[in-house]
Amino acid sequence: MEALLRPPVELWSTATAFAAGTLAWLAPWALMMPPGIAAATGMTFFGFGVWRGRQAWRVLRYQHHMKRLPEFRVRAAQIPFSRHKLFLGKGFRWTQRHTQRLRDTLKPEVQRYVQSGRLYQWARQKEVAWESIPVLSVLAKGLRSRSRWNPLAPLPAVGGKPALHAVEPLEQSVWMDLGERVGHTLVLGTTRVGKTRLAELLITQDIRRGDVVIVFDPKGDADLLRRIYAEAKRAGRLDDFYLFHLGFPELSARYNAIGNFSRITEVATRIANQLPNEGNSAAFKEFAWRFVNIIARALVALKRRPDYQQIRRYINDIEPLFVEYAGHCAEVAGIDAWASLVEERAADIKERNLPNALRGRSMEAIACMRLLQERAIYDPVLDGLISAFKYDKTYFDKIVSSVGPLMEKLTTGTIAALISPDYQDEQDARPIFEWMEVVRRKGIVYVGLDALTDTTVASAVGNSMFADLVSVAGTIYKHGVVAPGSDTSLPESARQTLPTISLHADEFNELIGDEFVPLLNKAGGAGFQVTAYTQTWSDVEARIGSRAKAGQVAGNFNTMLMLRVKELDTAEMLTEQLPRVEVFTLMSVSGVDDSSDPGSGVDFKSRNEDRISVSEVPMLTAADMVTLPKGQAFALLEGGQLWKIRIPLPDDRADAAMPGNFEEMAEAMRRSYITNDHWYRVTEHWWHGVSEATVEPAESSVSD
Repeated sequence: MEALLRPPVELWSTATAFAAGTLAWLAPWALMMPPGIAAATGMTFFGFGVWRGRQAWRVLRYQHHMKRLPEFRVRAAQIPFSRHKLFLGKGFRWTQRHTQRLRDTLKPEVQRYVQSGRLYQWARQKEVAWESIPVLSVLAKGLRSRSRWNPLAPLPAVGGKPALHAVEPLEQSVWMDLGERVGHTLVLGTTRVGKTRLAELLITQDIRRGDVVIVFDPKGDADLLRRIYAEAKRAGRLDDFYLFHLGFPELSARYNAIGNFSRITEVATRIANQLPNEGNSAAFKEFAWRFVNIIARALVALKRRPDYQQIRRYINDIEPLFVEYAGHCAEVAGIDAWASLVEERAADIKERNLPNALRGRSMEAIACMRLLQERAIYDPVLDGLISAFKYDKTYFDKIVSSVGPLMEKLTTGTIAALISPDYQDEQDARPIFEWMEVVRRKGIVYVGLDALTDTTVASAVGNSMFADLVSVAGTIYKHGVVAPGSDTSLPESARQTLPTISLHADEFNELIGDEFVPLLNKAGGAGFQVTAYTQTWSDVEARIGSRAKAGQVAGNFNTMLMLRVKELDTAEMLTEQLPRVEVFTLMSVSGVDDSSDPGSGVDFKSRNEDRISVSEVPMLTAADMVTLPKGQAFALLEGGQLWKIRIPLPDDRADAAMPGNFEEMAEAMRRSYITNDHWYRVTEHWWHGVSEATVEPAESSVSD
């Protein structure tokens, strides 16, 4: 058994050995030795002293780390980097030996080696008591200083139990094989314990490795944004960096959340999925899906890219779209002078002769409907528009009432131009990005959803982006990074090479929905590797609304990193996966026996003995997860290997790439923005790419 929490008795034999060796060297006559033998004896004593000194140093270092671990800071430019491994921090592989050492720290007789001494506690009390006293305040300031010359310096404000990491003084760099990242990574930790700093560490390496990096940040962490910007600049990838932030629309790039899809039905699905589906709301959700799908199909058939503004407009009034599409069908059918025919027929219509459902409707729209029916022109999109047009307007408004408030939120204020961009507005220099274009360019995208301001809008935009990414993953599965009919300038090898897409979802309980799950269980083969960060697993369960579905999500994360958590159920997600181990307990036994034989000459017998017992205990308990210091974590890597790691704190001092403030970064990004001409060409390119794949051919028949 180890006994590291005890007085370092090796120091006595160390001092004795060095004293004897010194005596043998300097005064061999005192030991009655010839000089040669004395020199050899002295060397032997010195060697023995060094050996015992190292043993004493091991005990002293172990006990020192129990109270104070050395700070772990790394400059951004010095973060370890590998093309084949992912650096997680410093630490060690946790085994039975460390469980044994951790249990040894709980014994009452060793607390003086684990807890801070009385002098330290006195310094912390006087540091507060003397703070307001004029003369003693200077001394209090000195006690508060964390200078290396202050023997009573306060411990770093990380809390927790240092013994969890101090049980192994010999640290090593902890690396994770990149092949494991495709199995996705889950990071759990309560508020302000280092999740975002860990995200910075992983994102930094992904950027330097040249991956496509996508970061979702619901709350919009300014430090995380500055770090991503700095790393993109350091890696020479600033031209491929896009900032999408709902809280800073004047700086943000633009993105059409429903403008890119593999199938036209995705547009309606992305919008309808944001609506409630419990009870009676489920029926209204289905109706809303149908009418949004009709509108989206009509827009695409008219070679117009769908966006929230147009969906909102035609949900409120579908007549203009119906009239426009009727003219399109008439043109396809070869009907000449269509406008004149409509005008003549509209003049002959009397409102008093109309059925109740059509009263109050535009005469032009009614004329279009009747002319198309008379000419027996059939088109599946037109058929849907006519069915929506025939509804009584009051009844139609009730059916789509659930989608109206959502569309109002998404198209109100300055964010409307962000998620419903005008591709033909050449006065707006803010770029418009698309996920497939980002993948091709190996771009870096920061998505700040500003969820603290408006949770509904943040959730709707985030889930639409996830749905878009799932669609992109499907395209990459089938066609590689370049879809048929689009850009043919890339060589065939580049077309078929799967990209590495590192997606980081901070506060992912705010983002998870039906759109996120396919990214976990299906998109890995398209190069997606997801790293999700959340506080507790109950947050995910509450968001999904089903414990079984939450378990389905958890089953898609092969790697788990757990920082300090406060919920025991969350902690047990890791501890329940660990085996039980055997630990040894030393028991001291003493006893006395009286002798009843007066002639034996023995009055009593006493005995003292030490017994070692073995018991089976969990390798870690949920209580250990609750007492982790900030910036420390347990990592379950590569099929159940448990590692204890310390995450390096970022050191931004003298970092030339780090912007001094947000305004400096904003100005640099404004200078790097290009005009909208390029993105207009992308719009034309978009239509040629989707016309055959997503739009049903118009079928028409003209009767004489």
